[in-house]
Order: sequence, then structure tokens, then C-alpha cells
Amino acid sequence: MKQVIVEKAGEETYDFFSKHADVESKETLVVSTTNEFNIINNPNDFNCIINLSKINNIRYINKFFEKVNSKIQNGDTFICCFETIKARKERHRIGNIPVIKNIYFVFEFILLRVFPKLKGFKKIYFLLTRGRNRLLSKAEGLGRLVSCGFEIKEVEAHKGLTYVVCKKIKSPAFNMNVSYGPIFKMPRMGKNGKIIGVYKFRTMHPYAEYLQDYVLKQNGYAESGKPKNDFRLTPWGRFLRRYWLDELPQIINVLKGELKLVGVRPISERYFQDIPKDLQEMRLKQKPGCIPPYVSLDRKGNVEAVLQAEREYLVEKIKNPFTTDVKYFFKGLFNIIFRRKRSA
Repeated sequence: MKQVIVEKAGEETYDFFSKHADVESKETLVVSTTNEFNIINNPNDFNCIINLSKINNIRYINKFFEKVNSKIQNGDTFICCFETIKARKERHRIGNIPVIKNIYFVFEFILLRVFPKLKGFKKIYFLLTRGRNRLLSKAEGLGRLVSCGFEIKEVEAHKGLTYVVCKKIKSPAFNMNVSYGPIFKMPRMGKNGKIIGVYKFRTMHPYAEYLQDYVLKQNGYAESGKPKNDFRLTPWGRFLRRYWLDELPQIINVLKGELKLVGVRPISERYFQDIPKDLQEMRLKQKPGCIPPYVSLDRKGNVEAVLQAEREYLVEKIKNPFTTDVKYFFKGLFNIIFRRKRSA
């Protein structure tokens, strides 16, 4: 088995596998396949499955992961690999040609990333590619695994491929409504703890929502209160966030009565768990808003400053429920327009 893995993936990759699995064990299945039937139809029981074929060439990636999930027990190991978009650009010869490389990769992105998601173009995509060489970001590759019931244990790159060691922890989510479009809804906590879908322009890769715990475990929070070194962000996403452009669709939530123009930020359930209890209680009594208090008060965007600004706003809001939002709204606009306050 060592010889097979070394020939296919290299000595370094074999050593990586050996740190996480008993490669020579009869309870370890080592395959190089893009067809889930080669796994599910194997009559033996396994506590570890290693697939040497990159998942970019699997037509139905989640179905493949779901079949692997059904073949092993909770706590068992699954190891797979994929090529990221970044690694593909570095590998491709055309990536060294100025100007032309940009034109080529834009065309490739449209063909391999946009076409599969558009009605009427799917057939063209599969006719040309047969579902192979799918473009995958690191965030989407890992996020798909988590959505299919796996916990990411270790990630390491060898010879242009990203290898992932994960463990089964639960059944798949069977999410059939993953958003790839430019506008999507994020689940956020509204008034009284009600979960609402907050509209935003996409700034993260698909399946990024499944990786928040993983990113926080790896890097923790930045001073802005957002996950540090967040690889889930797209290159254009950073620009949209900095200039508040990603939040423009939230006007839909305002019209639906789920958000106000000004108020505490709509946050995830995960982040809500990390803020002080007294602030949790005050937050639940108010609708979240589009313009957060730290902007209106012209505070820094680090965690302490943001939470302190929210506390001051909420205390004032309780005392003066009718005038507080008006005051904070115009202060926020002034700071954004004239003091050039930017998103944290």
C-alpha cells in the first residue's frame, strides 16, 4: 500500500497519512475514485477511508461525501484532497503571461463556476467538462465536508493539492439550497432571539457558513470582532465590506420590519454566545439595525469598543426609546460621509 500511495501522491503525502491513520490496516480503505459506488458497494467495514483522487473531478461532490459518511461510524476518519483555485492558477502555464492570464481566468471562472449554476447552461458545462476540473476554493472544499457531517482535524498542502483529514461526527445536513448567487441570506438573531435571514451581497465563498467554528478554533477573533485571518472571504468581498456595499440589500429587511436603520449589529448565534450576559439580555429586547452604534459614536472597530458602544446605545435606548435612534442615525451618516468611517 505504501508503494501505491507514494507513486500516486508522493512520500511526503504518505507520511502525512501515516500520522493520522493506520494505512496498512485491513480496516483502512485506500482508493482513487470519483465514483461513490466504489466505496458504498465494498462489502467490508472500515474505520478509515482515504481517497487519492481529487474531489474536483467528482460530478456530485456532496453525494460522494454522503456515501462515505454512511460507510463509517462516528469518530472514524476520512481523508481526501482537492486543488484550490489559487493552486490551479499557480500551476497553469498561462498564469505567467501578463494581461492574457486575467482574460483567461475570467473566462474559465465563467465556464467552470458560473455556467454550472445557471439553468440552460448546465448541459453545456457538463458536455464540455464531464464534471471534471471543478473550480473549488479552500472554503468551499472544507465547507462541503462539514456540511456532510465531518469535522476538520488537519489541513496540509502537498504538490499543489490540499489534503484534509476529518472525522465523522454526525449525519449530513443534506442542504439542497446552498446559495451561489450575488445576494444571499445569512441566519442572524433578531428581536426576542428569532432567527431572521439578513440579506447581503456575497463576500464569502459558498459553504463558508459551515466553517465559522473551524475558523475561530484556528485563529480566534480579530480586533474588529470578526474571525481573524478569514480565508472564507473572496477578493472582492473585502472591498465590498470595507465600504459597506455588502450591506445595501439589508434595506429589504428594513422594509420587512426585521431590522431598523440604526441599532446593534445582527449577529450569528455563535457570536451571540461569546458576548456578556447582560448585553445578551438587552440585545434580545431590541431589533438589530443597519448602522451599528460604534459607527455613530465614532469608536474603533475592535471587540471591546464595539461591545461598549452597543451597551451605551442600549442603555440610552431604554431611557429614551423615541429619540435615541434618530440621534444615532444622523451621527452615523455624518461619520460615514464626512469622517469617512469604514467598516471594521
